[in-house]
Amino acid sequence: MAKNSQYRRYTRSTAGNIGYFTILILASIVMVFPLFYCIITSFKPLDELLIFPPKFIVRRPTLSNYRALPALLSNLNIPISRYLFNTVFITVVTTFGSIIIGSLAAFSFSKSKLKGAKVCFGIIQTMMLYNAATLGVPQYLIFSKLGLIDTYWVYILPSLASTVHCFLMKQFMDASVNQSLLEAARIDGAGVLSTYWKIVMPIMRPAVMTVLLFSFQAMWATVPGGTIFSEQYKTLPYVMSSVAAGGIARTGSSMAITVILMIPPIAVFLFTQSNVLETMSNSGIKE
Repeated sequence: MAKNSQYRRYTRSTAGNIGYFTILILASIVMVFPLFYCIITSFKPLDELLIFPPKFIVRRPTLSNYRALPALLSNLNIPISRYLFNTVFITVVTTFGSIIIGSLAAFSFSKSKLKGAKVCFGIIQTMMLYNAATLGVPQYLIFSKLGLIDTYWVYILPSLASTVHCFLMKQFMDASVNQSLLEAARIDGAGVLSTYWKIVMPIMRPAVMTVLLFSFQAMWATVPGGTIFSEQYKTLPYVMSSVAAGGIARTGSSMAITVILMIPPIAVFLFTQSNVLETMSNSGIKE
C-alpha cells in the first residue's frame, strides 16, 4: 500500500481546473488587451480618435494613418533607411554577440574546474540587481574617456555581456549537458573549443533561442540615451517616437508605427516560443 501511494498521481478537481483556466484566460486578456487596443486605434479616423471616453470598436476603419506615414517621415534630415539600418545592424550584431559571449561564459562557469568560478558567478548574480538607469552615469563616463560617444559601440558593448543571458545559459547547461559526455569527447581527442562548438552548442539550442528572443526584443526597441547625439547613429524607434510628439492628431499614426515596430519581435517570439518554455522549465534544475 505504501508502495502504491508513493506513485500515486495527484490531480486537481474539476473546480480546480475551472479556476485554473479562468485565471489563465483573465491573465491572457489583460496581456493581449494593449496589443488589441493599439491595432484597432491604428485604424480609427481622426473624429473617432477624439471621442472621450475612447471606444474599443472602430465604426469606420481606415488606412489613412498608415498612408500618412510616408509624408510624416519625408521631412527628415536623414533618410528613414538610415534609421532602419542602424536598428537592424545593432540588433543583429548584439544578438549574435551576446549568444557567443553568454554561452562561452556559461560553459566556463558550468563545466570548468577553475578556482573562484563560484565566487565570480555569485558576483554575476548580484549584478542582476542593477538596472540600466543605475549604470547610465558610469557608462557615459567610460564611453567619454574612450572616445566612443556617437558610435555604434555605445549600443553594442553594454548589451554583449548580459548577466541574465549568462545566468540562463549556465543553469540550462547544468541541467542538460552531462559531464560524462564532455569526458568522452576529451578522451576522443576533442579540444575545449571543439567540445564547446560541436557538442555543447547543439544541446544548448533552447537556451540559445531564448537569449536570441530576449536580446532581439531589447535591441529592436532601444533608443539612444545620453551617449548618442548625431542623427547618423539614432535608431528607428527614436524617429518613430518623434512622430507621436505631434499631439492627439497623430495618435492614429503613432499607433500605426507601434503596430509596425511590433511585427518583428512578435515574429521572433512565435519562432522561439517552444524553446523559451523548455529553457525556463530547465533553468532551475541541476543535474
